[in-house]
Amino acid sequence: MRLILLGPPGAGKGTQAARLVEKHGIPQLSTGDMLRAAVAAGTPVGIKAKAVMDAGGLVSDEIVIGIIADRINEPDARKGFILDGFPRTVAQAEALDSMLAEKQMKLRAVVELRVDQTKLVDRIIKRADEARAAGQPVRKDDDPEVFKTRLEAYNRDTAVVAPYYEKRGQLTVVDGMKPVDDVTAAIVKALG
Repeated sequence: MRLILLGPPGAGKGTQAARLVEKHGIPQLSTGDMLRAAVAAGTPVGIKAKAVMDAGGLVSDEIVIGIIADRINEPDARKGFILDGFPRTVAQAEALDSMLAEKQMKLRAVVELRVDQTKLVDRIIKRADEARAAGQPVRKDDDPEVFKTRLEAYNRDTAVVAPYYEKRGQLTVVDGMKPVDDVTAAIVKALG
């Protein structure tokens, strides 16, 4: 199963990805984690990425797609994978499609967790309060002002990815405002 989870920050992508990892035994692929691993391993793509990052630049879509291409060849991803937070732009979605086509792979689903963005700040504040109450560290991005900035960036840059997949008939929309178990059940149903 090859799956993309889309949605704004705070929509529950990480929570749902963790549940799908447990249920299906496939890895959740974070581009940031993959990038750091490729650099640490000294892979050819990792070496390119390190040079760009050392110079203070942003890693190109070509390098990110190369890192994903390498990662999905690893044994744990043979049965499938979950991309969470990628692609972030239509250009990345197109590059991902091309790379998967070259590997003769198809996405099983693209699931968008659709949420009421006006209620997300309350959700983030609640998550931070729960972490504090449990004696856990509060995520840096759970600060309401940081979160609002991330949400603005999502709406400006990434929200266009869902319509891209919708036009291709690949998008399934799930109500991300429902209780966590209901969202999981809707995703499982969408995956058939």
